[in-house]
Amino acid sequence: MNTQKLKAKRAERRRFRVRKSIYGTPQKPRLSVSRSNLHISAQLIDDLNGVTVAAATSAGKNSGLKHGGNVAAAKVVGQKLAEAAKAKGITAAAFDRGPFRFHGRIAALAVAATEAGLVCTNLEAMKAKATAAPAEASAGKGEKKAGEKPKGEGKPKGEGKGGEKKKPEGDKK
Repeated sequence: MNTQKLKAKRAERRRFRVRKSIYGTPQKPRLSVSRSNLHISAQLIDDLNGVTVAAATSAGKNSGLKHGGNVAAAKVVGQKLAEAAKAKGITAAAFDRGPFRFHGRIAALAVAATEAGLVCTNLEAMKAKATAAPAEASAGKGEKKAGEKPKGEGKPKGEGKGGEKKKPEGDKK
């Protein structure tokens, strides 16, 4: 199978896996995020009535962004979406990351929207995870796992594939 088709198929499976547990209502719409290399866009969708309640994007001249494919642009889009949601009286949303990982631009958009007043992610859990990760990394650095070889112990330098020593090139007999 073509690699691009395979990649699209995997993305489609991820999208369906994420979407099967998320459903937007008029009180708590689904915040759907889409990104490309150049832009990022988000919309609040009411799945019950099948309508888009509010939307924001980094594309277009009225977005006010020079570059739309970076974390700063994602933060601005998240803030704009939260303002549009506040104007409609929406305070919470179910975050739908689609086939994308909750990392980088996607996470920046969700955090910016939550900080601007549209609750779509748990900031306390993210901060706790961020503070716990460096502590775990520094604690386990000097410790060895059971059955692990010490670093630097490999084959002795004089041995070849079969375990026999190589003859120096200068000796010809």
